[in-house]
Amino acid sequence: MLRLDDLSKSYGKTRALSGLNFEVEPGQMFGFVGPNGAGKTTAMRIVIGVLAPDSGSVWWRDSEIDSASRRRIGYMPEERGLYPKMRVSEQLAYLAELHGRSASDATEQTKRWTERLGIADRRDDKVEDLSLGNQQRVQLAAALVHEPDLLILDEPFSGLDPTGVDVLSEVLIAESREREVPVVFSSHQLDLVERLCDAVAIVKDGSLVASGDVEELRRERSGRRWRIELEGDGGWTPSLPGVRRAGDDVYELDDGTDPQALLDEARARGAVKSFTPDSPTLADLFRDVVAEDS
Repeated sequence: MLRLDDLSKSYGKTRALSGLNFEVEPGQMFGFVGPNGAGKTTAMRIVIGVLAPDSGSVWWRDSEIDSASRRRIGYMPEERGLYPKMRVSEQLAYLAELHGRSASDATEQTKRWTERLGIADRRDDKVEDLSLGNQQRVQLAAALVHEPDLLILDEPFSGLDPTGVDVLSEVLIAESREREVPVVFSSHQLDLVERLCDAVAIVKDGSLVASGDVEELRRERSGRRWRIELEGDGGWTPSLPGVRRAGDDVYELDDGTDPQALLDEARARGAVKSFTPDSPTLADLFRDVVAEDS
């Protein structure tokens, strides 16, 4: 298990992290999301040891993380960190050896991961000669080539076409399930996070504003959004305090507002065809909790 325990970090007067806490279980796909400048990359760099926190700690498997544990992390930065003039196979084998693999094993792992990620035919190419999507696949291969115990990925799907997204998604899901590798990744593509992740942490201004199981978070919010369809009416704006329209036939209630009062007002307007909770998407939830914390 990975645990971030009360992490804080400042750059001069700018507070990047403020008491950040969350846990990632073995085999869990974990989404780490937030607006630009929320502190996601800073937190990831603290986990891998590139940055030191001002206070707080990172724990891995019930012990405070150390350099030996960090060698077992696979990290993929948002900014590509590859050597552009090195050939793909040479680069991946070199990185595998840096993480302790023997030369022969590094070669085998390079073959395995380039095949699995669909770039076997580009092994002899220089990285700078690849498309951005294939460079992204090589970058993920670099994170996986030493078979890490933990994956930390910063915007791994950036620049990928739908086929590339599917390939990377399948690989990450397989790693998390087959070897119980925790996978922590940030992304602004919230539909992908919702589809792939078991749990999420949402941060804003360096602080946690929501975390937990994706479905549980959606259910918690579903009691605040209701879909009402009226016979022969495309919707209306209720006069009830604490209620506002959130979309076609969708109404959002403030905490403490009785949904039955909303239904009564709808009935006074005409025949109600349906009255059902409207489960928010992760994007809806993200907008809600970030706005609430403003």
